[in-house]
Amino acid sequence: MNAKVWLVGAGPGDPELLTLKAVRALREADVVLIDDLVNDAVLEHCAGARIIPVGKRGGCRSTPQAFIHRLMLRYARQGKCVVRLKGGDPCIFGRGGEEAAWLRERGVEIELVNGITAGLAGATQCAIPLTLRGVARGVTLVTAHTQDGSHLNWQALAQSGTTLVIYMGVAKLGEIREQLLAGGMATDTPVAMIENASLPHQREYRSDLTAMEEDACAFELKSPAILVIGTVAACATSSQWERGLPAMVADQTA
Repeated sequence: MNAKVWLVGAGPGDPELLTLKAVRALREADVVLIDDLVNDAVLEHCAGARIIPVGKRGGCRSTPQAFIHRLMLRYARQGKCVVRLKGGDPCIFGRGGEEAAWLRERGVEIELVNGITAGLAGATQCAIPLTLRGVARGVTLVTAHTQDGSHLNWQALAQSGTTLVIYMGVAKLGEIREQLLAGGMATDTPVAMIENASLPHQREYRSDLTAMEEDACAFELKSPAILVIGTVAACATSSQWERGLPAMVADQTA
């Protein structure tokens, strides 16, 4: 039988943010390999499938990637409908590209299904427009954690004029602050810190570049969390923050 694997994004947590295509893949699945950060409520769409946890979470013991590869290949070659279910989007810090390439090399057909990434969902939940006419001409998604220990070009990021959305940065707040300040970013650049994006227990805190490490400590910010850095972060509104568009942003968009 033809071997096929679906690489599906489950979104940031809210099960209502699943795409219709993701739901269809889950309903057809015989086997679902599921990440830790996927909301269990999503599994209602695949009641007939075998569920195999293959957890990956920063700072915790994780399932080896090579083992996940072998599981996908084994079940696909048995003719099973295999879904690799990932939090967020499979190709935004989700290793979807690596897994797709590995499977294709072994003759396995793959299909990628987009999911809403946490950086987008978290910003939206706080009413932050990641791009805004006259304020932010683009958005840059980056991770503060790399497998090979390589470093970002923080100076280029600081001077890019785009909103920065930083994943996996909770443990590196001090380094992020120092590097962006050294790159020329203004000390009072707004920062939004958003924990558990889109979930009922989402928490958020607004700070600025200078104070964000101290504020995150006082707020007891924990992973999974994203940072939104840029003028648009001043737009953030929630039950914890003041409502309304700040004058500094309103004046620039008038």
